[in-house]
Amino acid sequence: LPAGGAPPAAPRPADADAVAAAVAAARDEFYVRYYVGRRGRHGHEFLEIELRSDGRLRYANQSRYGGEARIRKECVLSQACVREVRRLVTESGIVQEDDARWPEPSGEDGGRQELEVVLGAEHVSFVTAETESLSSARASRDPRGLERLYYCVQDLKAIVLSLMSLHFKERPV
Repeated sequence: LPAGGAPPAAPRPADADAVAAAVAAARDEFYVRYYVGRRGRHGHEFLEIELRSDGRLRYANQSRYGGEARIRKECVLSQACVREVRRLVTESGIVQEDDARWPEPSGEDGGRQELEVVLGAEHVSFVTAETESLSSARASRDPRGLERLYYCVQDLKAIVLSLMSLHFKERPV
């Protein structure tokens, strides 16, 4: 019992509504971050994509090849776009995978990729060597898991690069 000796008050309807809203928000939570990068002859080259459930999309790409500079773009997507990306990630089946048998990133100069996904109460984070092709995924110790990762990442990159291209088009059609 609290210090006053009285039992705690029953939750008020407003408190119950707040709890229900918090539970619904947690169920609808969505976050995805993908990073692929390596250190090599041209320095640290990478691509990073991050999308939050509120629609905030961040994109970064750094390639020193040919003297290119870092590209950083950020925009806010509609909820329809967020739902579509969420559908792509969900249908890929990647959240059911385990990266225990995936190849480890090889040292400081080897390629590495990371995928972090939050789907409601599920939170998964994967780290593996860069998968350069579908054939290398299929030749791994976990071909199904790396194939799912490969296709999920290809879909994610395709939709994000298309959205960025449309959003930042300098001369609209």
